[in-house]
Amino acid sequence: MVEELVAAGVTLASAGVVYLAAAARVVKQYERGVVFRLGKLRSQVRGPGFTMIVPGVDKLRKVNMQIVTMPVPAQEGITRDNVTVRVDAVVYFKVTSPAEAVVRVEDYRFAVSQMAQTSLRSIIGKSELDDLLSNREKLNQGLELMIDSPAVEWGVTIDRVDIKDVSLPETMKRSMARQAEADRERRARVINADAELQASKKLAEAAHQMADAPAALQLRLLQTVMAVAAEKNSTLVLPIPVELLRFLEKGAQVPGEVAGAQRAPSVESRAGSRAESRVVQEELPPLEPRLDLDPGGSISRQE
Repeated sequence: MVEELVAAGVTLASAGVVYLAAAARVVKQYERGVVFRLGKLRSQVRGPGFTMIVPGVDKLRKVNMQIVTMPVPAQEGITRDNVTVRVDAVVYFKVTSPAEAVVRVEDYRFAVSQMAQTSLRSIIGKSELDDLLSNREKLNQGLELMIDSPAVEWGVTIDRVDIKDVSLPETMKRSMARQAEADRERRARVINADAELQASKKLAEAAHQMADAPAALQLRLLQTVMAVAAEKNSTLVLPIPVELLRFLEKGAQVPGEVAGAQRAPSVESRAGSRAESRVVQEELPPLEPRLDLDPGGSISRQE
């Protein structure tokens, strides 16, 4: 009799251990447990720690409450300004209502992934290329709003959406590179022109100052000579003022005018002497022939 009681007790203890092992569940800190009893959802969500269910009657499903990082596959589309791009993104979301995440959607991860891909393609078609490259914060907010609207009904909240990379065709990359180069060249020319303008103003002020003190120009010339000579050059070029060249030109013209004035009277005197000789010759009477008788009785003609 005692042996039978001991055997029965051992059997009951074994059954209790088996039942306890089948009914015992452990929910981790970052998880929540959703219980279905005979296929019907229990309103109470099991929190973290040790919990019990009815074996064969209840079914416990654990839901992860951590933030999930889900990469969105690269989507190819055409922007509003007709540029073909390839964009990929990443979505950060978490489950806020475990019961709805289990009941309302079959697989909330897959649903969020498909919604993110569809929203990303829609954002590409509504945006321009410049917005995708430089105004990503606004696009991220719009994409987050598009994904979060249907995800709220699934018990999922979108924490953040970021566009990771925008791939452009090679032809578009070269065009953008040429545009950037032209813009930088334009800015460089504007800067050079501004520098020339400022330098011309300063030179004009310096010229006015040197005009009041002519010795300053000579000192500046000597400074330039010293700066050039310090480089140990074999050839030294000195600037000559234009006023000095004009002075030398005037000095060369004056002796020529004096010599011409001296030569002119001599020519006139020669012309006058020739005229006087002609007058004298015209005043002299012509010579008449004269006949002389030689002693020998011959006749000779003399003029």
